[in-house]
Amino acid sequence: MSSGAWTVVAVAGVTATYALGSRRLSATPVSSAIVFTGCGILIGPAVLDIVGLEHHAAPLTALLEAALTLVLFTDAMTVRRRDLATGGFLPGRLLGIGLPLSIAAGWLLAWPLLPGLTAGELALVGAILAPTDAALGKSAMSDRRVPALVREGLNVESGLNDGMVLPFFVVFLAAIPGTSYAHEGVAGAFWRALLLSSTLGLLVGGCGGWLLQAARARGWVTREWRQILVLAVAAVSYGLAVITDGSGFIAAWVAGFAFGYALRRFPAAADDERESPDRTSEFAEYLGGLLASVSLMLFGAVLLGPALQHLTWKIVLYAVLSLTVVRMLPVLLSLIGSGLRPPTVGYIGWFGPRGLASIVLSLLVVEEHVPGTETLGRVFAATVALSVLLHGVSAPGLAERYGRWFRSAAAAGRPLREGATVPESPAPAGAGPTR
Repeated sequence: MSSGAWTVVAVAGVTATYALGSRRLSATPVSSAIVFTGCGILIGPAVLDIVGLEHHAAPLTALLEAALTLVLFTDAMTVRRRDLATGGFLPGRLLGIGLPLSIAAGWLLAWPLLPGLTAGELALVGAILAPTDAALGKSAMSDRRVPALVREGLNVESGLNDGMVLPFFVVFLAAIPGTSYAHEGVAGAFWRALLLSSTLGLLVGGCGGWLLQAARARGWVTREWRQILVLAVAAVSYGLAVITDGSGFIAAWVAGFAFGYALRRFPAAADDERESPDRTSEFAEYLGGLLASVSLMLFGAVLLGPALQHLTWKIVLYAVLSLTVVRMLPVLLSLIGSGLRPPTVGYIGWFGPRGLASIVLSLLVVEEHVPGTETLGRVFAATVALSVLLHGVSAPGLAERYGRWFRSAAAAGRPLREGATVPESPAPAGAGPTR
């Protein structure tokens, strides 16, 4: 049997095994991310050597990029204007103030701990490890004991910050000589990756949403094919951007916004089956969630397993600081004057798990063969792995403890900003089989 067939058997076998015990494990601190990442180490070069980057680079990269494209598209598609307007001080502060500060803090802290890297490479560290992943702390972001304002704020932040960090990633990568973006310079990369890709995404997503609603109004499309169309629009937006040497991820993210807006702006009045954009993207969200889980397994195999053999105390220390100081200090600064209590600020600050976006962007950096690739890969692997473990294990207990504090504070009659009424989204951003 070929190595490719063994890879399929290993990945499918782990997925099937977890699926059979998923309900039982959902009540424990053992998250799906921990299981898939751990199994990835087992099937990688460090142990069984079934999956490796040297022999499976192309299909692995394609799968990871497909996963991130779907997650970017569906996260953006389900974000509404009211998510930022109602109680919008929280995601607005986290994204507008906290995210840039996180990138800057990650950059500056990397300077003394990761010697030998250039300024551009250090900036990449800050950008790649800034976006958060709701799937890795799903209990913390979906537990009904946690006030809706906090749940929705964390979900909206996680759904948007991976897309918002992409322009920083492209610009920093273009500033490093020898990369695929460097030949056009920072200005050229900015033009193609941000402006051109955004325009393509806007056109493809907007037209796709309008055409879907027009077809629904005439009774031309079934519910099943509406779900498939979401995948097609995401793929077309990504592909066109790549063809024009832009950023497929930025195009897919913008296309998701435009597609979701078109579905809400042009209701299909003649359709006898009313369906929200969230229901339209349901299949794509579950597929994206499945691919994200498989991506964690591949991350464990091709990045984490080899990196574990070469970790240094400086890399481990940076990973710890990335999950604490680099995340929590910007959150604290962004929420000054918000009226939120210290337990809430601490809860929001801790739950900034690193996941799919960091994995895919780090793999792209590895493929670019930048001078500090080995060190960068180990830093990314250590940080994401530590996040998978710590955020996964702590999510259920801390959600219960924070929810108990909120109930006690509310029962005591204290005025709580956390108790503000917020319309909730039907499903968390990036929903899928993740816990």
